[in-house]
Amino acid sequence: MGPLSTVGQLWPAVLYAEAIMQMALAVGCLVLALIALFKCLPKNPDMFFVQNKRTKGFWLGMTGGAVALTLLGFLGVGPFNLLFLLGGACMAAVYLADVNPAVSGRPESF
Repeated sequence: MGPLSTVGQLWPAVLYAEAIMQMALAVGCLVLALIALFKCLPKNPDMFFVQNKRTKGFWLGMTGGAVALTLLGFLGVGPFNLLFLLGGACMAAVYLADVNPAVSGRPESF
């Protein structure tokens, strides 16, 4: 029993661990995108204009696109599933970090 037989026995466990981490990343990105979409839905469209952000329709499209991209990545469609996951997560994170806090408060210029 040489070192190659030990690596051969360990390889299925490594592949299983990689699959578990990929699934955890996919679920996390999908949850992030869904949170962004559901936080965008009830916002007042006028607040986007007051805070000098793009329109509500634009951000609904972006967060909906983020959900679609993360679903494609979650389902493993094509060779770019990791790219789809991270792209969707970035789109959702931009909304959650910048736009959502700005449009959630009370308008000061009304």
